[in-house]
Amino acid sequence: MAQLSDDCFAFGGPMRSIDETAALIASKLSAVEEVETVPLALADGRVLARDMIAPLPLPPFTNSAVDGYAVRGVDLPHGAETAFAVGGRVQAGMAPDMAVSPGQAVRIFTGAPMPEGADTVFMQEDVRVDDSGRVILPPGLKRGANVRPAGEDVTQGDMVLPAGHRMRPQDVALAAALGFIDVELRRRIRVAVFSTGDEIVAPGTARGPAQLFDSNRFMLMAMLARLGCETTDLGILADDRELIADRLGEAAGTHDLILTSGGVSTGEADCVRAVIERAGTLVFWRVAIKPGRPVAMGVIGGVPLIGLPGNPVASFVTFAHIARPAILALAGARPQPAIPTPVRAAFSYRKKQGRREYVRASLRATDDGGFEAVKFPREGAGLLSSLVATDGIIELGERTTLVEPGQVVRFLAYSSLV
Repeated sequence: MAQLSDDCFAFGGPMRSIDETAALIASKLSAVEEVETVPLALADGRVLARDMIAPLPLPPFTNSAVDGYAVRGVDLPHGAETAFAVGGRVQAGMAPDMAVSPGQAVRIFTGAPMPEGADTVFMQEDVRVDDSGRVILPPGLKRGANVRPAGEDVTQGDMVLPAGHRMRPQDVALAAALGFIDVELRRRIRVAVFSTGDEIVAPGTARGPAQLFDSNRFMLMAMLARLGCETTDLGILADDRELIADRLGEAAGTHDLILTSGGVSTGEADCVRAVIERAGTLVFWRVAIKPGRPVAMGVIGGVPLIGLPGNPVASFVTFAHIARPAILALAGARPQPAIPTPVRAAFSYRKKQGRREYVRASLRATDDGGFEAVKFPREGAGLLSSLVATDGIIELGERTTLVEPGQVVRFLAYSSLV
């Protein structure tokens, strides 16, 4: 587990940008050291602990890319069709036991090894067979066509996936093609999650007239699961300083990260602040982001703590841009910044200079084959329906003050944020 000094995140000075904040968090956190050998089928979403080196080339042998007829390149027809005798047949999975003679073709199928001497394959759709069984090949085909050389995809000894790479389904497929049955991965990071406040109750329990069902905790645990974390649900902690202090201390002893929702503002009822200041250090960051304040970073018992806002949209946005980089750093993963897609705005919007804002939007196809972003009609940070009814968020930079219809803006799909 990470063991940090209480003041490792402390700073003074002006308000920080979201990029500076995320970079500072990641720079202070070290990856978990434990490594596990895990079956390849369970590797998706996990982080490689070692470089993956190719033990063989891909493909391991030269083979046909199509169903057709294999010939020698020196025999290719020029100027007119040419008839070739068919001298054998090679199916996929079968080792050829013949060599191609001059003026001869071999029937071959996709994935089958090339017979000795052959280096070019005619697609079966481009040829015809005459009454005597000869294959008639057209002119114009280039030497080497429709053949996959050994090592065309991967050379033996290549580093195909680096340590710190977060595995995806296509990475699992590549590892399988190279013959791996298990991989060495960083262990999953352990995250303790809780919500705070007397104003929320768990779904399925009795709700008072002035209370809300807790939604953030479930959203955060779902996002953590997508990042490959092991989560401990600490439930809802009432506004009781002694209770919160006990639970935070317990969580710090067995987890790599503590993630909270709500209770980190400066209001009198937000007692998490006082508890953490007493047990460790909690720094309230002046982060130039909307929606998103307040966001907190602290250390308790040597373990990092991230306090997200209680409003669900703000909690979602700050998780994506602050908690996610911290989690990836703890997991030993290389940074994975979300890549925005340029689209045209179908709305007008004004904002303050000096802060980054995220506007919920849906994408709509345009007549010219592009896409435009349609802003959700309301802006409240407590509107869960706005996250459900939209496709992602528009990122408006610190210098932007006005968006007009037709202007190119940066769109981040929700799928890119977890």
